Amino acid sequence: MKRKLAAGNWKMNGTNARLAEITALATAHPAPGVDILICPPATLVVQAAALTADHAMMIGAQDCHPAPSGAHTGDISAPMLADAGAGAVILGHSERRENHHETNDLISEKARAAHAAGLIAVICLGETLAQREAAQTLDVIASQMHASLPDSASAANTVIAYEPVWAIGTGLTPTSAQIAEVHGLLRSLLAERLGAPEAAALRLLYGGSVKPSNALEIFDIPNVDGALVGGASLKSPDFSPIITALESAS
Repeated sequence: MKRKLAAGNWKMNGTNARLAEITALATAHPAPGVDILICPPATLVVQAAALTADHAMMIGAQDCHPAPSGAHTGDISAPMLADAGAGAVILGHSERRENHHETNDLISEKARAAHAAGLIAVICLGETLAQREAAQTLDVIASQMHASLPDSASAANTVIAYEPVWAIGTGLTPTSAQIAEVHGLLRSLLAERLGAPEAAALRLLYGGSVKPSNALEIFDIPNVDGALVGGASLKSPDFSPIITALESAS
């Protein structure tokens, strides 16, 4: 039976002082009933990995370059992240798609690089508010998934996170029916692409204004295998109840 996943994306937040939140989280969940992934800034990956060496918690990163090495000033490769202690990497987050003009093809290349380095690729998909209001959500999600998912993807090395762009950091959340519709579509598309058994085993996360007050409702939605959490993952007292809610739903 697949384990649910609670993933935290710290984004461009955190210095050494914030590592105490990881220690607090490990103390609060010494033997978690779900997988926990924390993705701090790249500057903290080594320290965070050292802190969780004796805990089931996994440390990840927030992006990688598609090449294993080379003349790419300022970039970090997947092998470098693995060497630093990361076990996963977030790819295709809407903030990178928008702010860095990342395409589906580039995200697919990055995912292949992550897989080659032994990292789990957490591939993000999501529609804008304009696309939602134009009834284009399912077409957008299908297009993003088909083009962003490399042929190297499997349930063991890939997680897909549905994050409607208009719900990230806004306090707005889609209805349970809207989340269920997208996650159902993803499961169906994955079955066509990977086969039913592999599709059933691949974890689908929901992300976008997940907080303790709505976590249980979200985790009760069919085909939701966990959450990719932004702001609420920065502090253990906020993230811990979300983990507990996921454990209750598992």
